[in-house]
Formats: sequence, C-alpha cells, structure tokens
Amino acid sequence: MAKSSNQKLKLIYLVDKLMRDTDENHGITISDMISYLEANGIKAERKSLYDDVALLTDYGYDIISEKKNRKTYYKMVSRDFELAELKLLVDSVQSAKFITTKKTEELIKKLESLASKHQAVELQRQVHVLNRVKNVNEKIYLYVDKLHSAIHKGCKVSFQYTSWNLKKELVPKHNGKEYIVNPFSLTWDDENYYLIAYDELEEKVKHFRVDKMLDLEELEQQSSNIEVFGKFDIAEYSKKTFGMFGGDHCTVKLKVANYLVGVILDRFGKEVMIIPAKDGEHFTVNVEVALSDQFIGWVIGLGKDVEVVSPDELKTRMVSVAEDMLKKYN
Repeated sequence: MAKSSNQKLKLIYLVDKLMRDTDENHGITISDMISYLEANGIKAERKSLYDDVALLTDYGYDIISEKKNRKTYYKMVSRDFELAELKLLVDSVQSAKFITTKKTEELIKKLESLASKHQAVELQRQVHVLNRVKNVNEKIYLYVDKLHSAIHKGCKVSFQYTSWNLKKELVPKHNGKEYIVNPFSLTWDDENYYLIAYDELEEKVKHFRVDKMLDLEELEQQSSNIEVFGKFDIAEYSKKTFGMFGGDHCTVKLKVANYLVGVILDRFGKEVMIIPAKDGEHFTVNVEVALSDQFIGWVIGLGKDVEVVSPDELKTRMVSVAEDMLKKYN
C-alpha cells in the first residue's frame, strides 16, 4: 500500500497502538507513536499527534496524559470491558463444559484482544474445576447460530437426536428418526445448551441438548402453536426440570430440616413459602417439579432430613427406588 494511502489510516493505527500497548498502568510517548506509525508507512509530526490525541479524546476515547521523568505518557484508561469483567468472561468460558477446548482457546484469544497486552497476561490463566469435561462437538456453535436464526424467523427445524453407546460414540436414536419441532428458545442449564421447543406430534413442550443434535436444518415451514409459549417461563421450566430430565409436573410437599433451608432456596428460589413445623426443627415447603428419577435421586441425596409428604404417587416411587437400591447391596 502506498504511503499516501496509509496516511489516511493514521488515526486508526493510533487507536490500535493505544488500545494494545496502554492501560491505567502503562503509557506510550509521542516518540513511541511516531516510531509505530513510521513502521507502518505513515509519516507523523509531533504537533499533529497532539492534535490527533485531542481529536480522539473529543470523539469519546478515554485518553489521559501523565508526566513521569520529564516525559509525557499517554494512556487509554477505559474500554468497553473492564479487566475484572474480562476475567469473569474468561472464567466462564473456561469452566463451561459445553464449550470445546479448541473453541475455548479461540474465545479467550478474542477476549484478550479487548484488553491491553499487559492486561492480557492476567487473562492467560487456568480455571481449575473438579472433573471438568469439555464437549467435543465442534458443530454446537453453528447449531446455536442456526437455532437463533430459526427462532427469530419463526421457522421450524428438523434434526436427528443422538445418544451415547458403549463405544463412546453418539448414534441416532429411534433408528435415525427425524424430529421436526417449533423452536422457542435456547437455555443454558446444568452446563449444557438446550433447545426449548414444541413437539406437535406429542403435543407438548420438550427440550433437546444442542450438542446431541445431528443434521440440524432450518425449514421453510413457519412455526405453529406459538400461543403455547405466550406465558411460558423458561426460568420456571428449568427450575422444575431436574438435570433437564422430563416428567409429569406436579406439586410436591417436602418436610425438611431447618439447616437445609439454603439448599431449598438455592434450588427453587426465594419465592417459595417456608412454613415452620411445630417441632421447631423442620419446615414444610410446596414446590413445583417434574417427577423424574433425577428428582428422586436429588431427594435421596439429601438424606434422612428430607421427607416427601405428598403426593402419595411420589412416596410410592420413593419406597420402590429405595427397596431396589437395598436389594442391590444385600
């Protein structure tokens, strides 16, 4: 590129230099700016750079000057994301199971570009999460994009759904059956991405793990039965559905030891009504859940200090599960 053409890019190169090399603790001098611009085929005079910095400041860039050892240093002291915010995003990306190792590295590199080179060093750290397993399905990002597009356009989607076999392979379920559903929303639950959709054949709302989808396609058919989602609350749906395993929804009454109140509030939210028991050591609470083996396992995992009071159907299932477990160990 000719120097005359590069000259028109002076302000862009200057912003690039300030963004990459400066922050609250590091600055550059006018001489540094001149050397950088000349290395990129741009001739710059000291006076013009004073004007350029003032122009960038007027535009909205947070650039300050600071004198140190008879030199004036210029710093870009604020960005769209503060360092603490970037650290939070990096931690989230590294600890998210549904993001593959390759994509994790790519995303962190992009996040580093939003900080100065000095701050980027602080972002190059490992978040250690016990037994962290990263997804291996690289298509998940393309599928998430496709699903967002279909939801925005109000179009149906088709796909095959898979499950793991003993060879550690994802294979299509139901002999490669094609699922056609009305997509409504994507949600992140239990460290996985799920599609919330309406299945017309079964006439009910269902959820599908995005990383277990195969051959996802956006269809030209417009979604129908959208009224189903008119008052649909995804947060409530996720709260009732343990581990995103489905089941018939019902109200369950639990008797719980007082010291476990935090566990109940963390799981079901502060909106649930806590009713102290007469013995002063327990409370009862009514919660809306999907009756699944995962919910039963959650209750059993809390031990003897949680008792199912109703419904009787669940109490019967609890007894059956407990007896089956006992038989295995006798």
